Amino acid sequence: MSQLPILVPASKLTKSPTNVRKSTDPVADAQLEANIAEKGIIQNLIGVPVARKKGQYRITAGGRRLDAVHRLIDKAVFDADYLVPVLPLADPKDAIEISLAENFFRLAMNPAEACRAFQDVIETEGKTPADVAKRFGVTEKFVHGRLRLAALAEPVFDALASNAITLDVAMAYAATSDTERQTAVFSQMGEGYHRSNVSEIRRQLASFSYRASDPRALLVGRDAYLAAGGRIDKDLFSDADSESWLDTQIVDALAEEALAAAAEAIRERDGFQEVRAVAATHVPYTETYALQPLRGDLPPLAPEQETRQAEIKAELEEIASAREDEGYAPSVDDELRNDALEAELASITERTPVLTDTQKAEAVAYIVIGPDGSPRVHEQLYVAPEPNTAEDQGDGAERDPEADEAIVIANDAKPVISQRLADELAVMKTELIAIHVASDPVFALDLGTFIMVEAASRPMDSDDVPSELRATRPTPRVQGFDSGTPAAAEWTKLEKALNRSWISHETIQQRYDAFCALDDADRAAWLGWAIARTIDAVPSGRTGSDFLDHLGAKLAIDVATWWRPTARAYFDRITKPAILGLFEEVGGVELKQRYSASKKHDLAASAERLFAGDIIVEADVKARAVRWIPDGMRFSANPAAASTETVADETITDEAPVGSAPAQGAPPLADAA
Repeated sequence: MSQLPILVPASKLTKSPTNVRKSTDPVADAQLEANIAEKGIIQNLIGVPVARKKGQYRITAGGRRLDAVHRLIDKAVFDADYLVPVLPLADPKDAIEISLAENFFRLAMNPAEACRAFQDVIETEGKTPADVAKRFGVTEKFVHGRLRLAALAEPVFDALASNAITLDVAMAYAATSDTERQTAVFSQMGEGYHRSNVSEIRRQLASFSYRASDPRALLVGRDAYLAAGGRIDKDLFSDADSESWLDTQIVDALAEEALAAAAEAIRERDGFQEVRAVAATHVPYTETYALQPLRGDLPPLAPEQETRQAEIKAELEEIASAREDEGYAPSVDDELRNDALEAELASITERTPVLTDTQKAEAVAYIVIGPDGSPRVHEQLYVAPEPNTAEDQGDGAERDPEADEAIVIANDAKPVISQRLADELAVMKTELIAIHVASDPVFALDLGTFIMVEAASRPMDSDDVPSELRATRPTPRVQGFDSGTPAAAEWTKLEKALNRSWISHETIQQRYDAFCALDDADRAAWLGWAIARTIDAVPSGRTGSDFLDHLGAKLAIDVATWWRPTARAYFDRITKPAILGLFEEVGGVELKQRYSASKKHDLAASAERLFAGDIIVEADVKARAVRWIPDGMRFSANPAAASTETVADETITDEAPVGSAPAQGAPPLADAA
């Protein structure tokens, strides 16, 4: 091949039969054509001169580009003499090998690289998604989708970049723009069976939101939801029905209001004793297990229906008798007639039970949400069970006509009340407890502590705790990670020291009384444990990290005393230049050069010893090293202002003498606070 390409008019270029690429993709060809229309031919073609035809070449590598140019000429986008860069191939015998090499060794971009590339084009060149879509021959929605992928939570994007997850899985995570939710679900899925199940990922992401196609959302309506302050997260990879409504509490409240209004209208219209609204598409068993299904009576047949029923039965008997004859030959008309008669008979005999006005007045109906979002009355009606024996009813039981609901009044028997009244009594009873608990902070503190530790220590029996208060441990941000730090060891020690004498009692009442009988220090220790276990791990710069920094500063936590960077926990995870940069930061250029020839493994081990104070260096260098901590471990009131460049200027106090190594074990908690 010659060293430099030449410019040849497209009219003098044809595809060579030695070009090994025979198949093509219309979509990819259209994208290539759009890009060439915007930017021209970026990479030269390779061609073989045509014998006895001066200036003409057969293209053996770059046929798709040449086809795109010819199409653009036909569309009058390019002139007929559009110049194409061609690299002449001196020896035609190499044509097939060159064509194969160009196509065989081509490596497709990782989807993550393409996403960041789209993002960089827009940010650095000031282009709009529409500009990029035109340039690369894709839709604007496609570009927006790739930008959404570029904004994935860091662990999800890293997994896509390393080919640990597929593009389809990444698109499932991008169904929401909430990166914290993405991170939580990604961590929860871990290496489990469903980690690559797109449907399960979307289900987990949607567990804190409603789809626009959800019956509750259809009932509420998009306009009403937005008017109430609801937020919508549109899924760029699907249609409008898959957009996420993030504020579930608004959807639930509006749905309950709509159902309550519909329930009252149906009660007045149909005369039911009570219509209960259930904001779901079905009535759960727990709602009806204490009720009895209400069965209506079948309406009598009209005289003409009875006559027709007898006629149909007689004709069906004739058909059955004919089938028993040995010479019977069934015909299509006979079979159709038989089927029609059976269908007509079923329409007469299968009647809908009818309720009397008295039955309706005692009935409990349920209204649910239909699949299309419209309120509908559940097909089954119920009634509260009547007492079965005279002993249950008492002597002289009678119905109180003045009561709003059916209540049996007996001499010594308990009245039978509706489920609605039982619920209302429970609400009012709980209001009495709530006002008294709120008025007694000491009692409330013991009660709250007990509720949290009871639910945490007996998770299988948490339904026994009549409260929504929980001290739930957050989903681990890093699955299976054991830090091995002094703080982790101290936590284990703290848990073992908790007084668990109250846990072994059989009933929750006995456990509560035993817990309250503990001394103040033991109860306080349980409170600290319950609150501390709820704190989530949030990387610096993420939502919530500023508050964690504020807590650490308020507690005056001396991180350098509790935690030192080790090779396993830190230095093995950063690059060699970054480690050498830290050496220069605490000890200057001379210290950096002293270790610059070390291999990465040896350098990480040396860094661990240096920052633990175990290497013989100048006193001021050791003082800076043993106090240095990375930004991700700092508790700073202004995290953005904290950087490793300020470490050398930190004040060394008498509590951390210059040159002293940090304690290997955890200091007492009182000292740390």
